[in-house]
Amino acid sequence: MTTTPIDLTRPDGKGLAAGTLGLWGSTVIGLASTAPAYSLVATLGFVVLAVGAQAPIVFVIAFIPMLFIAFAYRELNNAVPDCGTTFTWGTKAFGPWIGWMGGWGVAAAGMIVLANLAQIAGIYFWALIDGIVGSGEDALLSDNVPLVTATGVVFIAAMTWVSWRGVEIGERIQNILLALQYAALGLFVVAALFQFFTGSAPDATPFDWAWFNPFAGSDWGSFVEASLLAIFIYWGWDTCLALNEETRDPKRIPGRAALLTTVILLVTYVGVTIAAMMYAGLGEEGTGLGNEANADDFFLGIKDGLLGPFGWILVLAVMISAISSTQTTILPTARGTLAMAAYKALPRRFYRVHPVYKTPSFSTLVMGVVAIVYYVGMTLISDNILQDSILSLGLAIAFYYAITGYACVWYFRKELFDSARNFFYRFLFPLLGALMLTYAFVQSAIDMYDVDYGYTVLFGIGGTFVLGIGSLAIGVVLMLIWFQFPRAKAFFRGQSLNRDTEVLVPEDGADLVRSVDGGI
Repeated sequence: MTTTPIDLTRPDGKGLAAGTLGLWGSTVIGLASTAPAYSLVATLGFVVLAVGAQAPIVFVIAFIPMLFIAFAYRELNNAVPDCGTTFTWGTKAFGPWIGWMGGWGVAAAGMIVLANLAQIAGIYFWALIDGIVGSGEDALLSDNVPLVTATGVVFIAAMTWVSWRGVEIGERIQNILLALQYAALGLFVVAALFQFFTGSAPDATPFDWAWFNPFAGSDWGSFVEASLLAIFIYWGWDTCLALNEETRDPKRIPGRAALLTTVILLVTYVGVTIAAMMYAGLGEEGTGLGNEANADDFFLGIKDGLLGPFGWILVLAVMISAISSTQTTILPTARGTLAMAAYKALPRRFYRVHPVYKTPSFSTLVMGVVAIVYYVGMTLISDNILQDSILSLGLAIAFYYAITGYACVWYFRKELFDSARNFFYRFLFPLLGALMLTYAFVQSAIDMYDVDYGYTVLFGIGGTFVLGIGSLAIGVVLMLIWFQFPRAKAFFRGQSLNRDTEVLVPEDGADLVRSVDGGI
């Protein structure tokens, strides 16, 4: 494999495949990044345990800060369509130190979640095989840790290859995977409502508008806990923005795709939640959503009663969801480190782009290798530590989303009150979103500090807290180490990237494609 360093003076900026994605492709990748089927499976049961019938309004409220931050992403992308996203915008607004940490937050979240996605994909792959071959309870392939881990490694390697091979092939694969995922979710909703209306549901529960009343039923502490949990299942839509340099209209399409993605996710999460509640009810036994035994995977608890011999479709949907998100999670982390290297915030090798596929070749491969090493290493050390590192993921997400919201307000500070549009989209919404996520970060950290939170206790406090704050602290250490290198001086002195730095992407990706085709 041959790669070449990027000449930032070239008209195509960092050398990525400009003009590849349209609005639909960007939206598909944004949706795939959130893993909607798996996100619901992993979250719905715990939300119901916390707030009962108020689960639908929890998903609506959790959507609000995501929507507000999506406006911040859109406005910043309109002005600075750079694949470094939070890193670039944070640096332009607040300087190199905060910008670097924002970039680290994106990378850390991506690397941690890849381990989780790989594990889920491996477990559900073998659960599907168990269902086909009829493995006995004492010999389930999905319980075989070495087998599941090896399978997860294969999935990471395969999706890394797809990401390295090109955005276009990745988009085609995501179209298929997302269609299958949403077909399964659609089948779930139709089957659940059909059984409700025919009277064959195990605990038919009529729809009630009180489900959308945040002040009904649960106490405030439980409501906040459930909302914090639900916030992070929307995470992933910002992948649309990380691919801005590869879209046909870098300044407009990524922002529109991000907003469209968040709205589709809201409809998906609320729709599936309502259908599940109407079908299974909130009981604490059997298939009820209030049954703690079903909390970590309500699909497995109801699949046979809902779909009978076709219950395997729901297992397949979760597996596809995890595999799909594995590939799309690699995309923003690789492009973020590419941008950091382009502006001398990381070693030069990270901004090597494949001369044929126009992908960040070295960054992509590094992300895949690091994810595999982390996944295997955590599995060998302790599965409990791996699970706690995944539970801590929300801290990194809230951290870099909040930086983006504050960066939007500060970057546009001189024009916030020039128009009503600026007031809402560049000031009020981004600021509210950032404040909400700052609260989410602080409250989550307080909760994680408790020794009863998660699966481990480290240094006498909650292991989840140690791992979450520790992952950000590692970023500080790496930043200080990089600061010592001569190449880093231009970045930390504000020379290679500052508020006045030119946007290193073409104004119109479509024009660029035509120019390249014409031999210019």
